[in-house]
Amino acid sequence: MEEHPVVLTIAGTDPSGGAGIQADLKTFTTSNCYGTSVITALTAQNTTGVQGVHPCPPDFVAQQLTSVLNDVSVQAMKTGMLFDADIVRTVARTLKTHYGSEGNIPHLVCDPVCVSTSGHTLLHPEAVDVMISELFPITSLITPNKSEAELLLSNRKLSSSEIVTLEDMLHASKNLLTLGPRAVLLKGGHLVSSLKDVDALTNANVHVIRAGLLDENMEILQSAEEDRSDLPLVVDVLHQGGEEYTLFIRPRINSTSTHGTGCTLSAAIASGLAKGETLVDAIHAATTYTHHGIETAGKIGNGYGPLNHMHPILLRAIPTPTKSVPHPFIRLLIKSCASVWKSYVEHEFVKQLAKGTLPRECFLHFIKQDYLYLRYYARAYALLAAKSTTFPAIDAATKTIINVINEVNTHKAFCAQWGITEDELLRTPESPATTAYGAYILDIGLQGDTNKLLMAVAACLLGYGEVGLWLKSESRKPNSWVVLDGNPYLKWIEDYSGEDYQSAVKTGIETLEAMAVNDPPSPSRLAQWLSVWERCTTLERGFWDMALGLL
Repeated sequence: MEEHPVVLTIAGTDPSGGAGIQADLKTFTTSNCYGTSVITALTAQNTTGVQGVHPCPPDFVAQQLTSVLNDVSVQAMKTGMLFDADIVRTVARTLKTHYGSEGNIPHLVCDPVCVSTSGHTLLHPEAVDVMISELFPITSLITPNKSEAELLLSNRKLSSSEIVTLEDMLHASKNLLTLGPRAVLLKGGHLVSSLKDVDALTNANVHVIRAGLLDENMEILQSAEEDRSDLPLVVDVLHQGGEEYTLFIRPRINSTSTHGTGCTLSAAIASGLAKGETLVDAIHAATTYTHHGIETAGKIGNGYGPLNHMHPILLRAIPTPTKSVPHPFIRLLIKSCASVWKSYVEHEFVKQLAKGTLPRECFLHFIKQDYLYLRYYARAYALLAAKSTTFPAIDAATKTIINVINEVNTHKAFCAQWGITEDELLRTPESPATTAYGAYILDIGLQGDTNKLLMAVAACLLGYGEVGLWLKSESRKPNSWVVLDGNPYLKWIEDYSGEDYQSAVKTGIETLEAMAVNDPPSPSRLAQWLSVWERCTTLERGFWDMALGLL
């Protein structure tokens, strides 16, 4: 595969820069591809609408296309605005003539552009039939939106009904596939769906790919963010044949920065295919790219403004918070070591504790060692207070120390209930796991980097909060495996799922997100942060191992 694969766009212009070949070329560049173009029509348009269209003569379209293909090895192509039947026919026949047979034609993504965002007709009615009969059979993927899909299907009398629901989208995508393309991506931007709608369709034949939504073991973020159970979604449906469908789901954004969305999406898909990605991976990356482009766009023009095509090349290792993803750094932390995080949160120690079957001696060993560990933890925050240069930062670190002191008193009360005196606590020898963990966070604190120290103490704070909320969530499910009635460890579960501790977790989350925004790390510095996070998450898991094994 070439370092910068060549991608070709065959489409109209947009002098305002948000759609057409201008949007395509920006997308190719930010996707690390080399962009080439064939112009089918010149337009006079801006964010408020299309004022005029001047189509290129079909023979000149053919001349442009032949000129590019005779000189450059194109890995993927896309079509956008083709305007009329003669241009559609010319493009299809020129490609067939150049490549000799359908099997030799590179990946071709057809965006069947019919109407602009502002409502201007961009494809003559008679061109629809030619597009279906001559272009679709050599196309890898078509990407119609709701109205375009309805137009295509009515042209072949496959459906006269409106596409309203997700089930309608599945049925429509299956019918669209009979028109000749190898795959169909039916875009759902003009429909409003929810997770309940998606769940109702999910089965062995329907695969769901999520973007911008919380994954498992992110209970602390579900608590910190708004309720997303009824969050309006955008759902795109991919159908490649048979009875299988892939749904690409993401939060719906209320934005007027949507000019050129379809052009951008199809260009990004073509770029992914040119780089050798599978169709599913290319669509996943493209829908994510387009989503972020809408969400991070600034206001340009007086109408439907353009996306921010440049967001992938901004030098920021951690995305900035947005309305739909307010805590990108915490998501990144959890995803960076998802398997370790999951094994920490859902550890066998935690499960036995939740069932009330954890051996008494294991819990007592854990409580004693956790008491000893908190001495390290409090001193780490004391180092953080000493390193802080503002009164709010000093105040936050000091309050955490006070919270730790309160937690120590909770441990004493726990131990007293189990017949363990404070004197016995103080005389308990440290486990190697306790010493290793405590020494590590103090060592990080003595290295001089405040942010690395914040990373070192975060795994404990966030992890216990996640465990508490996970057990609370599991206990609410029908026939839950979590046993609260008569559970000797109920108070422990209530403490870490309770309001006081979760308030501290939310403060910690906001502190980390503010750190990432105010002091954005370079890629190498971020790698250090992630290394510290994963190391401490692993040490936390080792703490459960120690307690369960009485080590």
